[in-house]
Amino acid sequence: MATKSIPKVGFISLGCPKATVDSERILTRLRADGYEIAADYAGADLVVVNTCGFIDAAIEESLDAISEALDEHGRVVVTGCLGARGDMIREAHPDVLAVTGPHAEDAVLEAVHAHLPAPDYNPFVDLMPPQGIKLTPDHFAYIKISEGCNHRCSFCIIPSLRGDLVSRPIGSVLDEAHRLVEAGVRELLVISQDTSAYGVDLRYQADFWNGKRLTTDIESLARSLGELQAWIRLHYVYPYPQVDRLIPLMADELILPYLDMPLQHGNPSVLKAMRRPAATEKVLDRLAEWRRICPELALRSTFIVGFPGETDADFEQLLAFLSEAQLDRVGCFSYSAVAGAAANALADPVPEALKEERRQRFMALQAEISRDKLAQRVGSREIVLVDEVHEEQVIARSYADAPEIDGTVIIDGAWELEPGNFIEVEFMASGEHDLFAAPVT
Repeated sequence: MATKSIPKVGFISLGCPKATVDSERILTRLRADGYEIAADYAGADLVVVNTCGFIDAAIEESLDAISEALDEHGRVVVTGCLGARGDMIREAHPDVLAVTGPHAEDAVLEAVHAHLPAPDYNPFVDLMPPQGIKLTPDHFAYIKISEGCNHRCSFCIIPSLRGDLVSRPIGSVLDEAHRLVEAGVRELLVISQDTSAYGVDLRYQADFWNGKRLTTDIESLARSLGELQAWIRLHYVYPYPQVDRLIPLMADELILPYLDMPLQHGNPSVLKAMRRPAATEKVLDRLAEWRRICPELALRSTFIVGFPGETDADFEQLLAFLSEAQLDRVGCFSYSAVAGAAANALADPVPEALKEERRQRFMALQAEISRDKLAQRVGSREIVLVDEVHEEQVIARSYADAPEIDGTVIIDGAWELEPGNFIEVEFMASGEHDLFAAPVT
């Protein structure tokens, strides 16, 4: 009797770490249903494309990925943020099999089942790792603690794509974190649209984990995660008063002294137009107090230049804010209109050439700040996490470096190390974004 072939699904994952987590969840469920995951178009019976739809460049990338999947394979299911705009996708690509929106795992599985039935038997059920399918390297993982956002920033359409804030029960988050660490993960990156608002929608209700009563809020979550044998790194944290309670946990080395805060601008008028908190002086005061409590604190942020109505004086104030804030890691984007965003109706758009000029000036200033701050660490010793091991070089990260978006620690030479190892190094030299180190032997 001929053996029935196992259906194979190809997967393309685009967008931010939050979308990566969505992809991991879908892949885990596909695998649990008995599907194999194909490594290329030729080996797939159907292809799922998880899209991003936040800015025009991401929309174009997503549409191009769908087009390529249709050209190379032909049987395509689309999901993700751009999937919330199904009319756009079907107008551009009418031959897709199905379109679902973001965090719509059930709908994706239904579409796959409809067009590629699951096998009658499941050869993988006993082979499924307890942590599920991960798209990151084995030694670090993203853990998403909530969906959606209660903010209504004028440049953003995330609430219309993903809805209002919906926090996961704290016990569920800690169960997942425990499984990941048990599976060998050495760094957990906590993500959401607004990490500091975790639990607001649940009114900080009590939950239980391992027999302990816990409040569903970011302090309780961070404190509990800090008991695990792993680095804990917080992303997408707004500088709210409740974040003050996290800094002592960093000073006590329960979680990494690292905060990723999307500040967006340093001028009150621009922040008001963005519908963001506009008290920049309070932000600077808060940063100073945080650093007093935890001098090692590394701060990362992102900013937008060229927002409609941004004047030369507004931009100069942003540069002054950047100089005073002395942030460790910074990303900067030229404003890009997003279909459906309230900011599209604002007057006085900034010319594209001027946006780019401002972006380059901003990043040149930040490069100087970064270079000076890294130089101050030369001669010190720290524990770093190994990411890559090559024949003549090792790439690692310090507590101040998130994967893929921050700098690295470069260790020259051949060393018997593996990704996921923690080692002590001495910083020997520094550059604009990276540190150069030697192992302490």
